[in-house]
Amino acid sequence: MLEIADNDYTVRFGGAAVRHSDVLHVNHDNPKATLVGDLAEAPHLPDNGFDCIILTQTLHLIFDTNAALRTLHRILKPGGVLLMTVPGITQVEHGVRGNQWFWTFTDASVRLMLEALFPPSAVDVETHGNVFAAVSFLHGLALHEVSTAALDYRDPAYQVIVAARAVKPCQSA
Repeated sequence: MLEIADNDYTVRFGGAAVRHSDVLHVNHDNPKATLVGDLAEAPHLPDNGFDCIILTQTLHLIFDTNAALRTLHRILKPGGVLLMTVPGITQVEHGVRGNQWFWTFTDASVRLMLEALFPPSAVDVETHGNVFAAVSFLHGLALHEVSTAALDYRDPAYQVIVAARAVKPCQSA
């Protein structure tokens, strides 16, 4: 397993089934990092090294998204799975990451980027959000302040989060 910044999802959902978990961070400041590097330029990461990569809310912070996706594809084992989320409708964080927030995405852009590397039949993209979720998010409302039932409805016109799953083929196409 490889996860970015921390391995919370790996631990939460993989549990005892995970034999080895690495955490990649862009610099040495993160004490949880077992690997350090920029996905856009990471020749030191092993080819075919990971069964699963969890990339949540990270791609928008990398200017050369195509290079980062090529790295992710390269380091996935054949049959390996990339699980990724990216922001759609969002406010730009003006804190630490404000000067590194380069992109927001749609289901169409994510699909095209992934299908440039993975077979179209191996790419699944879905969106989460609706006008209520978008407005609530943009206003900074917490989950306990809104109706969770209203958040569950998915409206493709209001893509707050874009999620994708891509599987690297077992054999070269």
